[in-house]
Amino acid sequence: MKKIGLVVKADPQAEKTADKFQAWLTGHSMMVVRREPFNPGEVGSADRNDPYTGNAPADLSCVFVLGGDGTFISAVRWIGDQPIAVLGVKFGDLGFLAETTAENLYPVARAVLDNQLTIRPRMRLVVRVLRDEKEILRETVLNDVVINRGALARLADIITYIDNQYLTTYRADGLIVATPTGSTAYSLAAGGPIIHPNVQGTIITPICPFTLTNRPLIVPDNAAIKIRLEKRAEGLQSGMKQPSGIR
Repeated sequence: MKKIGLVVKADPQAEKTADKFQAWLTGHSMMVVRREPFNPGEVGSADRNDPYTGNAPADLSCVFVLGGDGTFISAVRWIGDQPIAVLGVKFGDLGFLAETTAENLYPVARAVLDNQLTIRPRMRLVVRVLRDEKEILRETVLNDVVINRGALARLADIITYIDNQYLTTYRADGLIVATPTGSTAYSLAAGGPIIHPNVQGTIITPICPFTLTNRPLIVPDNAAIKIRLEKRAEGLQSGMKQPSGIR
């Protein structure tokens, strides 16, 4: 029996469609693991072997996402670094990452179950946060990682290394490290370039840099990017951004 993941936006229309779709999948001898979107801190915060509170089960054949781009990113975080295909069905204002619409859900689902669709890989980032040389967080990110100011913070000095080689010290409001998928979101709004998903590169985009020569930079996808904050950079926070600005 195949196992299908189903991540559903907290929206009455999406939930109603998901109820019918879940019954259809069950009627076709599919086992369904369903959950709502979640906040970044919830991923893996409970039992990692529990499909409803931890990471996605490794034996999922595919994950259907009924929602907008935010729901899609949430589903990708649930999957983590596992090789599980994910398919977006547009329910929401932003549907850049959606592959189909609700009207075509069942024909597309039938094609998925019959293994008739093509899988396109997308680059992701493995993010590690260290404090006092101790790893306190590890995440797999589809879109981007952002280091930005708190409400009353000053300009930050962000020391940046590429493959352990010193690159520069950005003096800016913050820094964005984005994948090609994330190149159309916050990085673009901050002046970064758009990269085609098939181009394997990582974008480093400073946010409102103090020095005019600090421009966005594209590095190879296999480069290790290390960011260290000066001790005086108080009030800074980091986060894996949701796609609020995807276009």
